Amino acid sequence: MSVHLIGGGATTIADASLHVPFVAEAASRADRAGRPRPRIAVISLHPEAEEKAAALGELLTQAAAGTAIEVHLTAGRPGEPIGLDAIADVDGIAVGGGVVEDVRAGLEPVFGELRRLVAAGVPYLGVSAGAMIAAEGSLGGGSRIGGVVVSPEDPGEAGGELEIEAGIGLVDVAIEVHVAQRGMLSRLVAAVESGLIAGALGIDERTALIVSDGGLRVEGDGSVWRVLPAEGGVLVSTIGA
Repeated sequence: MSVHLIGGGATTIADASLHVPFVAEAASRADRAGRPRPRIAVISLHPEAEEKAAALGELLTQAAAGTAIEVHLTAGRPGEPIGLDAIADVDGIAVGGGVVEDVRAGLEPVFGELRRLVAAGVPYLGVSAGAMIAAEGSLGGGSRIGGVVVSPEDPGEAGGELEIEAGIGLVDVAIEVHVAQRGMLSRLVAAVESGLIAGALGIDERTALIVSDGGLRVEGDGSVWRVLPAEGGVLVSTIGA
């Protein structure tokens, strides 16, 4: 079982290589199940869900490098939770980005089944918000802690408080995305230092973190930032590809 988390930005065919390990795991599981082609559920809860689901499905098809795969697209709508049929009888599950609160709310009714499937060997791919909700505690979109700004805000528009909601629980530390590109490392540092979260991993764009029984592996152009509590503050380090 592996959990594949991409920090966003990997949206072109040139980024298909980041998805290759996930597709390979899905194909391996399909082979063990006696299926000639892996079935992969692709779920989007983005405001442009149909377009984004199709684009992620195309990236996975390109990552298969000529091997036939079955992509089952689900385009969610705000306020309409994803049903169990979207993830039934599949060899891999891919969840795209969007507003993290909306993605979490749409999938929350199937969190338990997602955990069961991944524990049974179905690989999970989360991109951007889909990566954030994989954590036990899912970071929200807030940019302030105790009213203090801890990450960039839009000019003239005050941000909200950072809140932590229950995530799927596939990894035991909080996950941040778009880290270097959107200046999100400061948010992680502040969240850990304040005790809001116990530790975190932040993933740059066009970068994949693969979590498996064998440990952590990084693929792609950027870094994964590890933020942990330390005496008198926090400890920040990076994991490169």
